[in-house]
Amino acid sequence: MSLSVNVKKRLGSFNLDVAFEVERADETLALLGPSGCGKSMTLKCIAGIVTPDEGRIVLNERVLFDSKAHVNLRPQQRRVGYLFQNYALFPNMTVEQNVSCGILDGSREERAARVAEQVRAFRLEGLEGKRPAQLSGGQQQRVALARIMASRPELLLLDEPFSALDGYLRWQLELELTDTLRQFPGGSVYVSHNRDEVYRMCDTVCVVSGGRSEEKLSVPELFATPTTVAAALISGCKNVSAATVGEDGLLTCADWGVRLRTTLPVPAACDHVGIRAHYFAVEAVGADGEPAGENRVSCTVSRVIDNTFSTIVMLQAPGGGLLRYECEKDAWTALGNPQQVSVGIAPECVMPLAGDPA
Repeated sequence: MSLSVNVKKRLGSFNLDVAFEVERADETLALLGPSGCGKSMTLKCIAGIVTPDEGRIVLNERVLFDSKAHVNLRPQQRRVGYLFQNYALFPNMTVEQNVSCGILDGSREERAARVAEQVRAFRLEGLEGKRPAQLSGGQQQRVALARIMASRPELLLLDEPFSALDGYLRWQLELELTDTLRQFPGGSVYVSHNRDEVYRMCDTVCVVSGGRSEEKLSVPELFATPTTVAAALISGCKNVSAATVGEDGLLTCADWGVRLRTTLPVPAACDHVGIRAHYFAVEAVGADGEPAGENRVSCTVSRVIDNTFSTIVMLQAPGGGLLRYECEKDAWTALGNPQQVSVGIAPECVMPLAGDPA
């Protein structure tokens, strides 16, 4: 299975410019970014719901769209399964009728056999005559997936399928969808603004920011060593400062008033630095003064926030900016509620970043 996407679309003042590839049959690629960045629009371009202004989309060597060659297959011809946020079931149709809508070929007997096959596969026996309003959220998702699979797609597109759900139901549906993706013989593109979902469910990730896509990374690479401000922020980095690179290789962090050493590769366009909130080693500063060591910063405790399962400490750095430190509750209690602390950052935890955070 292979998917190649390289398209542009202008919508008023918004410009979509994305390019990425899905290279393996078992690959689930995430498009990760904040709301309004162009993720869902990208899926609609792949599915044929929206026509790009220019570019090319190729699925398994079949050209779905090519602006130069004037190729633009109808959605029904693309063999792409699209799972919408609200599942888009027909409210006046039964489960059986909804699933049947996904089948575009075959005799009546063949269509009935495929519907029965998907009803069994998604554990919908006994619900064939019910309408969507009579189903739970999990049952509705299974009907939507059954309808998609009945069409025998080559690619799955998943558009924030859990965005309207909370708590236990969200977790249960995620488990079920993960099982479906593992069994699906083609690739998948998963749209989300939730980094935890992406971490659990996806293999690779392409950050989308302001309509533009960044380089595709493995999920571990995104969380361990993001190289852009957009990637760092969407992956959960809470501390970002404008920075310059000195001749000695040290990063001068303008917001924090400190110079830090990193052992990570420094991109040529590096203009920011990021540090994750749980990467700090913190010691209370007593009468003996600040502990010595590389990449240590003397900070004043500005605020302590009691979170559900952790403690968040806002620290004022020498330059006046704030650093967010997050730790287990017992770890902060053991420090004795100090007013001054020394913060240490290992060089491998200092992330050089490129790009405008806006």
